[in-house]
Amino acid sequence: MTRPVTAYSKSLVDIAQFLGAAKPGADLEITGLTHDSRLVIPGDLYVALPGFHTHGAKYAGEAIAQGATAILTDISGTEMLGSVNVPVIYIPDVRGSLGFLSSWFYDFPSKKMNLVGITGTNGKTTTAHLIDSVWRSQNRNTGLIGTIETRIRDKSVPSVRTTPEATDLQALFATMLEAGCSDVVMEVSSHALALGRINGSHFSVSVFTNLTQDHLDFHENMNEYFKAKSILFSPTLSDLALINIDDEYGATLSQSLEIACQTYSAAGSNSDWSAKEISRSVSGSHFIVNSREYGDVPVEIPLIGDHNIANALASFAVLVHSGVSPQEAATGLAKVDGVPGRLERIDCGQPFVAVVDYAHTPDAVERVLAALRSRSTGRIIGVLGCGGDRDPSKRPLMGAALANGANIAFFTSDNPRSENPNQIIAEMLSGAQGIAGSDIRVEADRAIAIASAVEIAEVGDVLLVAGKGHETGQEIMGVIKPFDDREVLTSAILRRLSKDAKK
Repeated sequence: MTRPVTAYSKSLVDIAQFLGAAKPGADLEITGLTHDSRLVIPGDLYVALPGFHTHGAKYAGEAIAQGATAILTDISGTEMLGSVNVPVIYIPDVRGSLGFLSSWFYDFPSKKMNLVGITGTNGKTTTAHLIDSVWRSQNRNTGLIGTIETRIRDKSVPSVRTTPEATDLQALFATMLEAGCSDVVMEVSSHALALGRINGSHFSVSVFTNLTQDHLDFHENMNEYFKAKSILFSPTLSDLALINIDDEYGATLSQSLEIACQTYSAAGSNSDWSAKEISRSVSGSHFIVNSREYGDVPVEIPLIGDHNIANALASFAVLVHSGVSPQEAATGLAKVDGVPGRLERIDCGQPFVAVVDYAHTPDAVERVLAALRSRSTGRIIGVLGCGGDRDPSKRPLMGAALANGANIAFFTSDNPRSENPNQIIAEMLSGAQGIAGSDIRVEADRAIAIASAVEIAEVGDVLLVAGKGHETGQEIMGVIKPFDDREVLTSAILRRLSKDAKK
């Protein structure tokens, strides 16, 4: 947990009053908030949250031993606590109230910076990195919160989850403000929205990229998934919505908002921001951004795929809203580096193209394969698995996308977690049955699958390793073992080159 150096404190009585809870028996000074008993420091209010598998109240003893001054929980939590030697505040919906409490505790930090939120199934990470990259090129002091990393100006740490829990998020905002960050961009997950993690936050602009099947192990159905995403665009959270109307859910959302809304379309539909005169090359894309206010601006990006044109278009609009001139936005986007694990090229001098991508939904797999197909003179070789303990209904769809889009398709493991990888692969294969034109191969060991794909790659082929992207571990039966697709692919290519050199 990142905490600000600046001292913050509130009295326990004031906290109870803010929450509408009964007045505690003692009034104490609270100097920090955390929901994680392992991270408690003396003076903290420990927030015992209900979880999916357990309740934070079970760890209250550990929190108190660490120095927790008081406990905040719900009614079921109080029943589990029993008798404790610190004051306890309880409210019916502790999770829903926690974001508001945390924001208030840290004096509403997100209102004192330009905060941009990005939600959607695909494109969040790339769009966030594009925006941040151009801001930094403008010498702005920035913060970034997302799937790959959390960064405060030049200090970066790996992210635990896409969107932090409420106590961590507001402490992070306060730390960013303390460090002089003026502009912050963050990815906002559907889990965070459904669980209220961003409550109490204030977004200058919120972006909706798209919605395709994912996370149906958490959301009951696509409608509930869409409802969760839509929360970000409520008047209590956001000033302005920027919506992709090429997506059917985005088009629906744009018609039902209570906040100011602008639309964008990479397909050239009538919108506030649109792309036209698109040309594509092996190294990127060139297009004209047309906006109702600024007219036509040529933009070139060193990223392939029509989905990245949409990501760049959203980024362009956000940048202009943040005070970057259209010409500076175009110049900045042309100079961006690639995003880790997003169509990341692995080049060791081999006679074929090798790419690692995070694509882990049916739509993302289909899009990335289509992007590579349009730039290939040879075959497409794909390596893909599906994660265990996650939405099983997308596995046949991902298998179908791989078989349809690749000439040679390797079905393998991703993060099997507690599931049998062979069963996951069988579910993927069920969607690939009857698809003509694809050579389907099965290898549950991901490293062997990657090496096998490298061995058969020829001049002009494109090899895609998809699903894990930037990840540096593989979770198997509760153990995370070091595994980075980029490193494994690099090693396999170097072995192949060494062997070829000896022939």
